Amino acid sequence: MRNLVFAINTSLDGCCDHTKFYPNEDTFGYFIQLTRDADTFLYGRKTYQLMVPYWPDVAKEDPSDEFAQAFDAVDKIVVFSQSLDNTEGEKTRIVRTDLQDEVLKLKQEQGKNIFTGGVTIPSQLAALGLIDEYHIVVHPIVVGQGRRLFEGINLQENLQLKLVESTVFKSGVVALRYLKQGKF
Repeated sequence: MRNLVFAINTSLDGCCDHTKFYPNEDTFGYFIQLTRDADTFLYGRKTYQLMVPYWPDVAKEDPSDEFAQAFDAVDKIVVFSQSLDNTEGEKTRIVRTDLQDEVLKLKQEQGKNIFTGGVTIPSQLAALGLIDEYHIVVHPIVVGQGRRLFEGINLQENLQLKLVESTVFKSGVVALRYLKQGKF
């Protein structure tokens, strides 16, 4: 069974709004590896439109940009949206059916990890207990405003996570890797 991996940049106060602060260069290697370990992206409309066509365009314009190349190499992008009418490229498909059923099908397919980011879809996936790994990359900044990590999550019970790895970068950014342990 394939793993569903969630990764996101956040400030110390939990802000993950990309317009409020900018990821540090030393974290790009971390995200490049996570991206290379996946062959499917799972996004909501907002995250999809943030990432595509931006990164595929960068990949075409700058062959030396490792993150853009890793992003562009992913085989498929699945977008959960009720409002998106069309997508960029042949790799992407829009899904309007049940999130849980679709993710369970994807997990049964052969391949690498399934990678997700953003806030809304990951919050729904966490509430359904479908995320296997959480990569929270914490930047040493307090923003004081903006969209928060797991904003709007609706859990029936707490999710128990186990810290299995932490990486401290020169900039003070800390990457925390958690595995799902179940509910308690």
